[in-house]
Amino acid sequence: MKRKNLSVVNKVVQSSPAVKQPKLGFYSSLNQTHTYTVLLDWGSLPHYVVLRIFQYLPLMDRARASSVCRRWNEVFHIPDLWRMFEFELNKSATSYFNSTHPDLIQQIIKKHAAHLQYVSFKVDSSTESAEAACDILSQLVNCSIQTLGLISTAKPSFMNVSKSHFVSALTVVFVNSKSLSSIKIEDTPVDDPSLKILVANNSDTLRRLKMSSCPHVSSDGILCVADHCQGLRELALNYYMLSDELLLALSSETHVNLEHLRIDVVSENPGQIKFLSIKKQSWDVLIKHSPGVNVVMYFFLYEEELETFFKEETPVTHLYFGRCISKAILGRIGLNCPRLIELVVCANGLQALDDELICIAEHCKNLTALGLSECEVSCSAFIEFVRLCGRRLTQLSIMEEVLIPDDDYSLDEIHAEVSKYLGRVWFPDVMPLW
Repeated sequence: MKRKNLSVVNKVVQSSPAVKQPKLGFYSSLNQTHTYTVLLDWGSLPHYVVLRIFQYLPLMDRARASSVCRRWNEVFHIPDLWRMFEFELNKSATSYFNSTHPDLIQQIIKKHAAHLQYVSFKVDSSTESAEAACDILSQLVNCSIQTLGLISTAKPSFMNVSKSHFVSALTVVFVNSKSLSSIKIEDTPVDDPSLKILVANNSDTLRRLKMSSCPHVSSDGILCVADHCQGLRELALNYYMLSDELLLALSSETHVNLEHLRIDVVSENPGQIKFLSIKKQSWDVLIKHSPGVNVVMYFFLYEEELETFFKEETPVTHLYFGRCISKAILGRIGLNCPRLIELVVCANGLQALDDELICIAEHCKNLTALGLSECEVSCSAFIEFVRLCGRRLTQLSIMEEVLIPDDDYSLDEIHAEVSKYLGRVWFPDVMPLW
């Protein structure tokens, strides 16, 4: 349909009501409606308009729409619609997401593999789903994928796939793409040799690599990536992969400034107490090279396992503790984490954290977010903490049970004082009663 025809229709529909129109009979109205229908023939819309509409539709709605007419079916196969795709694979009848139909998967592999650029696989907890994802990966031989993500929605099902099967399938993508820029392969059996293949084929393009909880990758494997992928800006890994050599490699003169370093600290073995210490000099070199880097650390350790950490100055910016943390460790954080921006403590026990919080407020001048749960802080100490931080606290999530009334403030009074120092209305979080 010509664009001027659409313009004419718009003018007719928007004609001024001031002009009195003669009343139309029943058959005249039907005739006029038919005229509009002919002019507004959806099958004659330009390809770029239908393409734009299709881009907003879910896959199944898009597939149904493609059967309306030949032109819409042509648009359905335009490469731009197939640059981004998420394969959803599940075997459980109780899964909350629908699995991608096998016929559609085969159609994509045969007709659109060469168009895929941003690909993710979302699998449930079954080993069959993870194996199906590997089977699809092994068929993407004519692809130019830029972003690849492997996502386990429940337990890490990729870890149940045989290592040889997984590595073989992943290697197909590493070898054939040659333009990978972002990879998320956490909780998978990827290993050092497959990382070397990744580096050999994608060293110039790799920018983001997330590979926490990959037990077959050593510190040498991740060091190989840092040495050769000079454009790497974001890296996520487990603490056992971290080393002084890795930090120095990320700080070389030829390496771009690192923007985001995420470190998951978990026990390799139950009851593990000793962890490798990273030298302060290595951290200093990294911060000198990349002064704006966010160093994010997630701790999933028990109290006695934290003894190794924060004895020296550590340039961490975001700290999350998923288990109990002692008063002593929080005190070290206040003294040795001057770059700290966000702190979340899920549990501490029954010892009040008054002095530790005030120490953090006094020494961590960049702190803008705090979250506390299953801890204890007196109302007076908490108000003093907020007063010291002031309006730079943009996020303050404190469970009501954390705050302990004292001689100066009750729970009914605390929100007014905190709101005064924050410059906005604030209330503690309350656990909903179901």
